[in-house]
Amino acid sequence: MSSRPRRGRRDELHGVLVIDKPRGMTSAAVLNDLGSRAGVAAAGHTGTLDPMATGVLPVCLGAATKLAQWLLADDKAYEAELELGLETDSHDADGTVLRRDPEGAARVDAAALAAALAGVAAEATQVPPMYSAIKQGGVRLHDLARAGVEVERAPRLVRIDRFELLDVALPRARVAITCSKGTFVRGLVRDVGARLGCGATLTALRRTASGRFTLADAVALVDVTPVSAAARMIAPARATGLPSVTVPPSLWPDVLEGRRIDPALAAAVGDGLFQMLTPAGDILAIAELGGGAIRFHRVLNYGAVVKPER
Repeated sequence: MSSRPRRGRRDELHGVLVIDKPRGMTSAAVLNDLGSRAGVAAAGHTGTLDPMATGVLPVCLGAATKLAQWLLADDKAYEAELELGLETDSHDADGTVLRRDPEGAARVDAAALAAALAGVAAEATQVPPMYSAIKQGGVRLHDLARAGVEVERAPRLVRIDRFELLDVALPRARVAITCSKGTFVRGLVRDVGARLGCGATLTALRRTASGRFTLADAVALVDVTPVSAAARMIAPARATGLPSVTVPPSLWPDVLEGRRIDPALAAAVGDGLFQMLTPAGDILAIAELGGGAIRFHRVLNYGAVVKPER
């Protein structure tokens, strides 16, 4: 076996492209449209947005699709609009109306609404909505809901760092939310309505940040072309944000074959996850230093090098 690495294709798109998702499209539809617009075969999002939602949707392209698990666990930020005195089966404006209570909504003032937001934010758990992609007994909850079946759902741990009023024009209000991954904003609005007794429904939702990705990074889907995608691409190494170690070319074959690497290579970053990079900044591997050894989590063969020639 030759130890000389073979050059890969650097003209392909590898990285994260942040899309400003338009309202009315599913995240899957965005991927399909993006693939044809950017001319890429491999694309995957790092967490879905409901069709009615807009805003930050990071999409992994090319080799970066293998890094999605390191991009999923980040906090999210949203701006949302809610309407008091209205309840739907999905807790948003796309659902079927179950109840209207304009009189109850009229009794709520801005101070009472702010207190309800604070109360919901203080809770450490959330019951997922029936209209969600969570699986229970091997079946997605939204499939059960569409079949008219409602099941008991176990509360899930969440963290709400911010749930504040931005504008109030009752019965509608605009709020800002910063929360942990997996929090349903529709569920927060539902719980606000329950606290106030008049019900509440989410009428608009815009994600302003997903981890380190913000609207400042985003490009409108209609503006995506192969050229614009390449220009706005966030390189894989920047996207993960992990500590980095540059690997000399002599060690590339060992990394690409997953062979044992001297832990001294990662001494500067200390124990924990880190990324191994070529001098050009391409990721060779995501690895972890611990117990005096380097353990590989994912080896990539894109960009500057691929598996050694045999």
